[in-house]
Amino acid sequence: MLDPQHYRMPAEWAPHAATWLSWPHNRDTWPGCFDGVEPAMVEAAAALAESELVRINVLDEAHEAHVRRLLDPRVPPERVEFHLIPTNDAWVRDHGAIFVTRRPGAPAGAPALLALDFEYNAWGGKYPPFDLDRLAAARMAQALGVPVARRDIVLEGGSVDVNGAGALLTTEQCLLNPNRNPSLDRRGIEAHLASAFGVDEIVWLGDGIEGDDTDGHVDDLTRFVDERTVVTVVEPNAKDPNHAPLAANRERLASVRIGGVPLRVVELPMPEPLRNGGERLPASYANFYVANEVVLLPVFRCAKDGEAEDVLGAAFPGRRIVPIDCRALVGGLGALHCLTQQVPAAP
Repeated sequence: MLDPQHYRMPAEWAPHAATWLSWPHNRDTWPGCFDGVEPAMVEAAAALAESELVRINVLDEAHEAHVRRLLDPRVPPERVEFHLIPTNDAWVRDHGAIFVTRRPGAPAGAPALLALDFEYNAWGGKYPPFDLDRLAAARMAQALGVPVARRDIVLEGGSVDVNGAGALLTTEQCLLNPNRNPSLDRRGIEAHLASAFGVDEIVWLGDGIEGDDTDGHVDDLTRFVDERTVVTVVEPNAKDPNHAPLAANRERLASVRIGGVPLRVVELPMPEPLRNGGERLPASYANFYVANEVVLLPVFRCAKDGEAEDVLGAAFPGRRIVPIDCRALVGGLGALHCLTQQVPAAP
């Protein structure tokens, strides 16, 4: 009944039943900038609630009451559902369930929605404790009443991106890193990806951007915007540390074919370098999130914001681009895509 061959991960632009958040609470994650984090999350939740339900993990009843007070002026209460699922941190893209849907032709009794529960080790054991985060995926599935498929591999949602038609993007820096699955080689990783996400074409990029503590998550680099088109960030300044790895990834993409057809590649700018103290932050316009009627775009109050908005507006003509100031959010080394997880509409 739960044969993985009967399921696949839809593209992010496919219809959603909801978007899931784990509300930020760990001030240590955002040193010196937490005061800007919750206002940015309110903006995101308000935009999402216009076209889909927003599900929010909170620590306890007091935390729920706090978040309700923040959202009440902007979000109708019937557009939000709270879940008492405590987490160590807010990066639900990585610690939460990844939802896949029943393929056409699957047996009639196969559940329409399945939650994947991967092993989670906080990006190679970097940020203990992560015991609560490790339990979140199964608890999210329980809250929806959908079955869970445990996957015996360390994988974060931000490390993969799919087109919903059999292709997947990832990076060598992350998924081949010995701090994730040291017993698996590339072929072993690919077998797990194919089984879990229902894909048969895997595109490997190289390294990620400076400041990315996830070891090169692809959602800061290159994203599908339709079945055969990606946007990929580029840095023309040869003196910037991001120039070489992004140029190398761009070169790889030039030779990629999806379904036998050359991949269409659209360049997305990088913002100006952003720092918290002396630390370079992983600010990237590629960390956008595609919802039912809007695209949440991280912006950083710099000259390239408008260009990034134009690129994504052309990529998603049926959706409104919602720029959200993410200077505080990226102080925690992530942005909008890292902080969201889609629940696909059941087929």
